[in-house]
Amino acid sequence: MEPSLGTDAAYSTAAPEVEKRPLRNMSEVRHFFRTNSTPIFFVGATPFNLLGLDRWVRNFSYICYYDAWDGAHPRMFMPKRKPFEEFESGEAINNWLLKSPEVRQYIRRNTPRGERPKIALVFFNEQTEQICRDLGYDLILPAASLREHLDSKIVTTKLGNQAGAPSVPNILTKLASYKTLMSRAEKAGLGKELVVQTPYGDSGKTTFFISSEEDWKKHEKEIVGQDIKVMKRINNRPVAVEAVLTSSGTVVGPFMTELAGYPELTPYRGGWCGNEMFPTVLEGEQRRKASELVRRLGDRLGKEGYRGFFEVDLLIDTDSDEVYLGELNPRISGASAITNVTAGAYADVPLFLFHLLEFLDVEIDLDVDEINERWEHLASADLWSQMIIKETDPIVEQLLAAPRTGQYYFDDNGVLVFRRAALDWHQLQNENEAFFLRVYGPGDYRWKGADLGILVTKGRLQVTGKNGKTALTIRAQDFISAMRSEFAGVPLGIPENPKEMTSEIV
Repeated sequence: MEPSLGTDAAYSTAAPEVEKRPLRNMSEVRHFFRTNSTPIFFVGATPFNLLGLDRWVRNFSYICYYDAWDGAHPRMFMPKRKPFEEFESGEAINNWLLKSPEVRQYIRRNTPRGERPKIALVFFNEQTEQICRDLGYDLILPAASLREHLDSKIVTTKLGNQAGAPSVPNILTKLASYKTLMSRAEKAGLGKELVVQTPYGDSGKTTFFISSEEDWKKHEKEIVGQDIKVMKRINNRPVAVEAVLTSSGTVVGPFMTELAGYPELTPYRGGWCGNEMFPTVLEGEQRRKASELVRRLGDRLGKEGYRGFFEVDLLIDTDSDEVYLGELNPRISGASAITNVTAGAYADVPLFLFHLLEFLDVEIDLDVDEINERWEHLASADLWSQMIIKETDPIVEQLLAAPRTGQYYFDDNGVLVFRRAALDWHQLQNENEAFFLRVYGPGDYRWKGADLGILVTKGRLQVTGKNGKTALTIRAQDFISAMRSEFAGVPLGIPENPKEMTSEIV
């Protein structure tokens, strides 16, 4: 069965050339993208982060390494010639794609004369920038050097303090011993239950919980000699939010809770493995405080020369209700997929389109205060959840079978059944349905930490107990077990140090 298509911007016609003037409202913004003539290519291992954007933006395409649709997605290109190569990062995958002769020919074929192709990515570095310069592509993202600078948890904490967006009580220091750690923590009034973070990396692998010398010894090698952040350990509820710094101000997206550390989904303690968006994620004064914190941080990032899309992790102290700055991801994030299908996105435009306006030489004169006020009522008045399903066993296998990408539903017997092929999750209607995006298919390899696929659904996937602890719902567990049962492979042995590439896909 062919994937069904909505009425997408991809199939609209370009507008005749008219005199340029600032875009002043959402109707003009929607018209601009509906008639866009500039080719925009999202390059990545999968199209997950911005899947469905082609519904709003004409001439928006995906260039990917893994084809979850086996050639059936009309706006996605995957090179056929892919010699075996062990990629160590998402940046390496993207750089390989950009240099691929097939990809270069595809971009050339789909770029009108006189236009320069625009390239968007999640993972990139200075080599990516050089490749784009050499090939005549415009990389529509802030500079890699600036992003790397801001990606540091130490820098984020300092900028937040300067902007009036404080972190959980902490000290920034270097440590040589457990004794030094406890002495400095006591002096700062942080207590004996501590959280230690190194500047860079996935929080699931670079955040350490230390309450004893035994805990210290487990992580000593990763901590000693580095600039680190030592925080008071609080009872907290993590909340994620995406925003875009525009020339008119910072537009704040919907707030989402995070799924983190569930052993059914990830092998990493505290590792991010999904999000939920629902109307009561934050309410009243907490919502106001959180929105103001993000806007203050956005304004401070602007002074560093940053513009465009960024994601912020907030920590809500469940004992005091205080709102703290957690981490900054100066890029498109794994939460973008939900942000782009909210009721607010359909009422106005997806949040990422504000980023595109910043990099497409478009002058805007938008009332950001009015947009944020409206989004407070609209963007979160919807309910979506997603789970990133990783391989949790210490295995290396070549896959013989994997679930199809598309729409699934629970039948009358409670069995998860494949309903039909689909291009994205926009057509889901209720909690009984889900969209699964396969990452690895037959012939590919899976290992501990590998992203097997992403499941998106309406409705919540976790519950909060009286003690404030969260747990996966029975429905979530049914989804996970059903999707895992569809994978089958041939073991290739268990190496002493299995390859890890846990967060480099999404």
